[in-house]
Amino acid sequence: MEGLGWIAAIIVGGIAGWIAEKIMRSDHSLLTNIILGILGAVILNAILAMFDVAWGGWIGQLVIGVIGASLLIWASRLVRGRA
Repeated sequence: MEGLGWIAAIIVGGIAGWIAEKIMRSDHSLLTNIILGILGAVILNAILAMFDVAWGGWIGQLVIGVIGASLLIWASRLVRGRA
């Protein structure tokens, strides 16, 4: 999560994971939401960096985290066969 400290990354990651959980109609714990939000943001930021696209700040990272976490939930459902 570019431009955010550790505490801010945990907060934004938790919120992003929670929003993605509601969008994807899944049920996860707080820790899983934080991990999904942070990991989703890291992965999507890496993909967007290949195209020279960067969204900074809290709001940008929140949007990136929600999209990335939603993609991770979708991918996990594909692997488990619940898509």
